[in-house]
Amino acid sequence: MQDAESAAPALQSEATLQGETGLQSEARGSWPVRWWAIVDYKIGIIPLPVFLILFAVIAGFATTGKVPSDILMAIVLLSMGGFSCAELGKRIPIIRNIGAAAIFATFIPSFLAFHHLLPASIVDSIKTFTKDSNFLYLFISCIIVGSILGMDRGVLIKGFLKIFVPLAAGSLAGGLVGTLVGIMLGLGAYHAFFFVVVPIMAGGVGEGAIPLSIGYSQILHQPQGDLFAQVLPPVMLGSLTAILLSGTLNYVGKKYPHLTGEGRLQPGEHDELEFEEEDTKQHVDVATVAAAVVTAVTLYLIGVLAQRLFGFPAPVVMLLIAVLLKLARAVSPSLQLGAFHVYKFFSTAVTYPLLFAIGVALTPWDKLVAAFTLPYIITIVATVAAIITTGFFVGSWLKMYPIDTAIVTACHSGQGGTGDVAILTAANRMQLMPFAQIATRIGGALTVTGVLIVLTQIA
Repeated sequence: MQDAESAAPALQSEATLQGETGLQSEARGSWPVRWWAIVDYKIGIIPLPVFLILFAVIAGFATTGKVPSDILMAIVLLSMGGFSCAELGKRIPIIRNIGAAAIFATFIPSFLAFHHLLPASIVDSIKTFTKDSNFLYLFISCIIVGSILGMDRGVLIKGFLKIFVPLAAGSLAGGLVGTLVGIMLGLGAYHAFFFVVVPIMAGGVGEGAIPLSIGYSQILHQPQGDLFAQVLPPVMLGSLTAILLSGTLNYVGKKYPHLTGEGRLQPGEHDELEFEEEDTKQHVDVATVAAAVVTAVTLYLIGVLAQRLFGFPAPVVMLLIAVLLKLARAVSPSLQLGAFHVYKFFSTAVTYPLLFAIGVALTPWDKLVAAFTLPYIITIVATVAAIITTGFFVGSWLKMYPIDTAIVTACHSGQGGTGDVAILTAANRMQLMPFAQIATRIGGALTVTGVLIVLTQIA
């Protein structure tokens, strides 16, 4: 009798379990669950049904001949374009391991826009938004401030001081190797150095190629437009080479993990806020994240004002202020954590849409193709490879992670802030953005200034 009574609850539990299992099986086969599985399938961050609906909506706007250039349309246009190109790059064997997602997200839209394969109304909408909204610098502000505030305070200053050594060594090696290769290929020492090698290391287009061409024009007494057309192709192709080589370095780091800190320059360095968040299980609220965005934008605007008053590049001023705030412990832990969440959001959700905008609005396909002559290609690749290789070995000598150091030095040959984004995306190391800005902004400014001084002496 007792055995029967004791067995009853077990039989009841088994029956209940079987009933629940049957309900779960039925639920798994029901239409909402199957539909939810489709909804949860994403292209980048966009659910598949939403992607298809947006495609139809945007096509409808395009047929009317007018696509709005406001932020609402920009969000969906750039997200659809950027993540579609990135997903394509991620699915192609071999090259997906060397940064194909970033390359595709940047150069496919450039190709499509140049050959009028995108509707003119869509191209105009993207160009207007990109140029009027200062979208790029919102991204860079949030990435720089968030990544700096998330760094380990104890090693921050050491990393900033150390990185100048491989940058300087890489610049010298790149200049020497690129010039020698150019001479051997018949470009001549003068043309190879001033019109191929130097533009690569000048810091991009706005901060590099444009002031460089203006300086050349004043010194050589030639039209600035003609000189700009000569220095722009090496900037474009040099940046593409840096993206490819940085993606390759990321792949090498997966094979040989002892060579990389996965976004950290030195052994023992860590992201301070990641450890705090794991240890204390604290969660940042929405208001704190919003405060962090406003803080990042405020630092950038201070940089813009400093640029107007004193001529210092705004991103560099912003970077230095963020470093000082971090070292002085002037920002509360909660606000630092909010800034770190902002950094993670922008690096995850905004990178590929930004690259798509850069491809359409700021990357002229014809100028890029103009550099595709064999002597130019070999000279440019040799220059960038020398910069990166030198960074690798000097970083190792300084007890820094050689792959991460080499990726930072690669940014010295990138297309300004846009190149930094593409290079670090291909390398999967967006947290190196502060050091990349040093390589691009300070390294580029020193390169342009020094070269123009030399040219005045020999012209």
